[in-house]
Amino acid sequence: VQLQASGGGLVQPGGSLRLSCVASGRIFSVSATGWYRQAPGKQRDLVARITSGGITNYTDSVKGRFTISRDNAKNTVYLQMNSLKPEDTAVYYCYVRYYAGQTSWGQGTLVTVSS
Repeated sequence: VQLQASGGGLVQPGGSLRLSCVASGRIFSVSATGWYRQAPGKQRDLVARITSGGITNYTDSVKGRFTISRDNAKNTVYLQMNSLKPEDTAVYYCYVRYYAGQTSWGQGTLVTVSS
């Protein structure tokens, strides 16, 4: 599968962004898809995911502010990010995880929250 992420940019604290990730290629047998992020000097951490059954999970720091969704007809997963904080600054990576255990990654999109 090829994953193309977009939607990152510079936003002021309290602002919003919507990330998109379009998948092409092998998009069957997917168990979950979602977003990780990696801030400078830190490890890559899960932000949100949505399973094939539609169950969503979020890391505690974004609960109530971020919403993950998908459009199966467009092979696209979204991450709506509201009330952004400086600590949300990171490169955001979309991913697809297969039932067989493999994971495919997108190229990353930079989100900068700063005044």
